Amino acid sequence: MSSRPAAGGGRWVEVDPARVARWVEGFADRHGPPTTTVQEYGLRLAAPDGATAELHTPPGAPPSADVPGFVAAAGAPRRFGLLLARKGAVAVGVADGTELVVSKVDTRYVQGRTAAGGWSQQRFARRRDNQAKAALGDAVELAVRLLLPEAANLTALVCGGDRRAVDTVLADRRLAPLAARSADRLLDVPEPRHAVLVDAIAAARAVHILVRDPDRDAPA
Repeated sequence: MSSRPAAGGGRWVEVDPARVARWVEGFADRHGPPTTTVQEYGLRLAAPDGATAELHTPPGAPPSADVPGFVAAAGAPRRFGLLLARKGAVAVGVADGTELVVSKVDTRYVQGRTAAGGWSQQRFARRRDNQAKAALGDAVELAVRLLLPEAANLTALVCGGDRRAVDTVLADRRLAPLAARSADRLLDVPEPRHAVLVDAIAAARAVHILVRDPDRDAPA
């Protein structure tokens, strides 16, 4: 389980689906038995002391009307795609449950920035842009070859890395069926490698919970 501050107050907690039920029990023990309401993002728990927890349905899981249903849906095996892109590297894969069943990683050299000025700097910038475009072109072809045939069987496409690079790849008209299944969640990943792709499965399946604790997050 990991935690990070949330914009506007509170904190985001990422919980493995298998631990969500226990997390909710702990929330109730600390703040009192909460009331549950269905929201567009998932479920909202409101405790008697004013604390709230917003449980966001993970990509590909169906909506639920209560906590037991949410836990069951979040933990159920489902097939989803992964597209990770950053600079000159791309990794695509298909996960079935917690297993990576299809995967491919491709890396192209993209020159770093140079401190030189004048025409030299412009020449390096053009070369870097061309290298980046070639890398994204490779990423598109990789997605067409490995992910597109799976599109009809995927509950979601979870992307990670650089948002601009991901959007550029999915802008290819051939990938429209994949773009239609793209989840809002963007994974924060380092340069894509096979190990990063494997780790992305757990990150894609994790339940994101926005917690607001009244003694710290309520306005003065």
